[in-house]
Amino acid sequence: MDLSILNKNRKNRTYPTGILLLVSFLICFCTYGQTLNPAQDLSETEFSGIHNLTNPDSLLVAMKEHYNHAIQNNQELDAAKYLQQIGQLLFVSGQYPQALDYLLRAEKLFRSHNEKKMLAANLGILGEFYYRSRQPNMARKQYDEALKLYDDIKYESGKAGIYGGIGHLYEKTQLYDSAFYFQRKALASYERDRHMDGAAKIYENIGSIYEDLENYDSAYFYFNKAYILNDRQRNDAAQIEVVNNLGDVLRKTGRFREGLVYSRKSLEMARNKGDLYQQSGAFNDIAKSYNLLNKNDSAFYYLALSRSYLNDIYSEESNKQLALLQTLYEIENKDNEIEKLTQARKADTLIAIATGVTVILIVLVAILIISRQRLKIKNEQNLRAQSQRVYETQSQLMEADLKNKQLEEENLRQQLETKTKELSSYTLHVIRKNQQLEDLRAKLVEMLRDDKRDQRKQIRQLSEQINEGLQDDRHWEEFRGIFEQVHQAFFERLQQRADSLTANDLRLIALMKMNLTSTDIATLLGISQDSLRVIRHRLRKKLNLPAGDNLSTFIQSI
Repeated sequence: MDLSILNKNRKNRTYPTGILLLVSFLICFCTYGQTLNPAQDLSETEFSGIHNLTNPDSLLVAMKEHYNHAIQNNQELDAAKYLQQIGQLLFVSGQYPQALDYLLRAEKLFRSHNEKKMLAANLGILGEFYYRSRQPNMARKQYDEALKLYDDIKYESGKAGIYGGIGHLYEKTQLYDSAFYFQRKALASYERDRHMDGAAKIYENIGSIYEDLENYDSAYFYFNKAYILNDRQRNDAAQIEVVNNLGDVLRKTGRFREGLVYSRKSLEMARNKGDLYQQSGAFNDIAKSYNLLNKNDSAFYYLALSRSYLNDIYSEESNKQLALLQTLYEIENKDNEIEKLTQARKADTLIAIATGVTVILIVLVAILIISRQRLKIKNEQNLRAQSQRVYETQSQLMEADLKNKQLEEENLRQQLETKTKELSSYTLHVIRKNQQLEDLRAKLVEMLRDDKRDQRKQIRQLSEQINEGLQDDRHWEEFRGIFEQVHQAFFERLQQRADSLTANDLRLIALMKMNLTSTDIATLLGISQDSLRVIRHRLRKKLNLPAGDNLSTFIQSI
């Protein structure tokens, strides 16, 4: 629904905001009967003139009654449509807070029923509402969501109406390039949907923008296209404004008499429709034409008629708004009284129900007390028996748990003894191997002293291989794994005291932890006793042992 189309800025005319809003509202309702039909698509309806909405207060009462009927019959979607219509009526009547409340309630119901088309129409109305409230950002937000919904359901006429609204926002901020862009998108959507009435309105919008830019040739061209389409569609209500626009353009380009012809034609059409608003505008345009033709008597006459009609419109609209406000006040009072009566009935019903429930509860409580006493005695007997069984069961479980722990401890002790034997056996094996290698190396050294030079090279190679065997670290990881199983977390505790220890330091400490003699340790490491003493001295420094503290005792304490 393109509400913006009816609110184009007419530079040389001034009308009350209430009138412009009422004209916007007329777009939404074809007739009084159609307004009360919830199945009518509000975004598509047309309205011929202001005279058709003579009793907005009666209309408000009728819509409210239909809304109440829909609520009573659980027809939420119909109720939402009536809420939307009431919100529109209050909006165009200037009752903004109440209008917003009804429109937001309608939006909530449309969303809950996933009624995309009606929701989009409602968002379009809210967009116009926020624009009127000088909140263009909020208006654009509503228009964007409505546009997405119309795009989802492939409804081109709906999209066209929203494009027109966005274009109107840009026009009012004098961003004419953007205004043209969205008006042309609106025109393309209307033409795709073969909605000629809507296309005519967009032509009129584009013409008005050109008129604002004082590009009167282009303005006349687009007004004339709107005129042709309205004539084909026999849309006399929309044609009045278009004819008036053509007269304005001709007058502004100096063609006063031709413009006067169009203004008189607009006046005749407005009289046929009984549209006081358009008649007042036509009289005003005729007065301007006579003034430019230097016929000031006629200009004054028609200007006086314009003001007379305008005063009548003011008076009529004031009376309508007063009647609407009184009706709204009475409806709200009536709703409040109904709510109070409903609450009172609910309270009486609740009191009656509470009294009956109380009597029943007293009887039930008496029965319950007697039953509880009986059950209490029986439960105490059962509880004592159950406690005895639980005690016996717990005793059995504790005995079984104790036995399991004893078995686990015995198993762990046996595993520790086994690992200790494995470690000792492995260590003795390594010691024997290293002793044999050391004896063999000593014999080879003696052989090297002989003069049998043809054997020296081979003997030297064997000696080097023995040295490599003595320095072989392949079995160190295997030894360390068995050692850590026997002495759990030993190396972790050791690293916490001194984190700069090397792998050779750790190997020496592990052998000292096993209480091996210095001779066995030297043999395992493949070094001399003197070298072992030097290494032990360096190790004391790394461990920060004070003078007099025994290194072996310290290692055993870790």
